[in-house]
Amino acid sequence: MDYSELMIFVMEMIGTIAFASSGTMLAVRKHMDLFGVCVLSVTTSVGGGVIRDLILGFTPPNMFRKPVYTMVALGVSILLFLIMFLLQNYYKAEAAEEVLQDAIGDMRQNLVWGKVGAAYDKLMTMFDAVGLGIFTVTGVNTARILGYDQKFLLIFVGVLTGVGGGLLRDVMAQEKPYILTKHIYACASIAGAFVCAYSGGRIGNLASMMAGAAVVMVVRLLAMHYRWNLPRIKF
Repeated sequence: MDYSELMIFVMEMIGTIAFASSGTMLAVRKHMDLFGVCVLSVTTSVGGGVIRDLILGFTPPNMFRKPVYTMVALGVSILLFLIMFLLQNYYKAEAAEEVLQDAIGDMRQNLVWGKVGAAYDKLMTMFDAVGLGIFTVTGVNTARILGYDQKFLLIFVGVLTGVGGGLLRDVMAQEKPYILTKHIYACASIAGAFVCAYSGGRIGNLASMMAGAAVVMVVRLLAMHYRWNLPRIKF
């Protein structure tokens, strides 16, 4: 494995961990059991890649050729589930003790969970931004490796890889898909895929992937911070 392949593998691992984390946290918020958490985590991590591989005629999909990504997603989901399970029990015990002491316990508990909820939203946004950026450019790179060079196809496959797992995650969790409503989500992926697809011949494959991923993450985080949204009609 040369330097470029190693860097791409590291990027794919980071993206897998990021999307697995976002899938796990949504599953926990939806009160799924451990099996449901694992399923949603794996679906979020590799779902977009499976759709990409089927469109490109690369069968069986990469998740079956290299099960390391699925194993990492499972490991992340189980670890996060255990951490949040222990935290839940800790805060329940703390709340019970406070209620016995005085009525201020309820106010303290609400403050604690308010902070946890805010931290949850920020983490979900970060995980989603990282995963979206990395999987968008790895989708473009996979199409290149398979011999495709038509720019529209590269961009389309990149965006599909980036948003596919999150789309499946939201549908399975009965959430309104992020791609349709939230903070310039798919548009960020399109911008990153465009940069990656058109800069590869000028600055090199690896550099174009890193540039494209950076564009996606920056656009997503800026859109979240400044609450950018596309126009919509409200009756």
